[in-house]
Amino acid sequence: MSTTRIPSPAGRFRRLAAGLLAGAALVVLVGCSGPEAAQTERPAPPIPAAAAPAATAPLAASVPERLQVPSIGVASGPLVKLGLTADGALEVPADATTVGWFGLGPTPGATGPAVLAAHVDYGGVPGTFTRLSAVAVGDEIRVARADGTTALFTTYRVAQYAKSAFPTEEVYGDTPGAELRLITCGGAFDGATRSYADNVVVYARLTGTV
Repeated sequence: MSTTRIPSPAGRFRRLAAGLLAGAALVVLVGCSGPEAAQTERPAPPIPAAAAPAATAPLAASVPERLQVPSIGVASGPLVKLGLTADGALEVPADATTVGWFGLGPTPGATGPAVLAAHVDYGGVPGTFTRLSAVAVGDEIRVARADGTTALFTTYRVAQYAKSAFPTEEVYGDTPGAELRLITCGGAFDGATRSYADNVVVYARLTGTV
């Protein structure tokens, strides 16, 4: 991975992700590599401009503690901090139900794309993100933070990408406001390699706090 010095946390995250293009950025979760497939996006009508919630100004950095996605029944336990392995791959949660936050990126609610990852399934157990692809545009996502605030995000896009066509810059690149990415495996399961072909990515922006 690149060790280039960069001036901002969001920029640092983007460059780290770019350095992981052939590894963790494509294979977000262990066992998620698979055959090449076309990049697709699940159809979802956009929220009318007049009804779309306005983005909220970014918050100060604060470590995330728990995640809620009410529309798919997710109410996580404590989040774990994910880093990089010795060979430059993204660490992943150790079990099916834990959600991890990529600690080298922004905290949820701060400027830039914070990333939370969890398994779709693991060891024969349904994962916390087993229904992530069912999230719809307009759905609310809540992240409780260590400073006592809960950052509210509104989904604006849900996409599915082949591992060989994962858009690193689009997912991990700098954003002017506070955004969130939820990532898991998806697509066809390859029994020979015991891995999935794709990644599912939910894109959301900060629209409030409680």
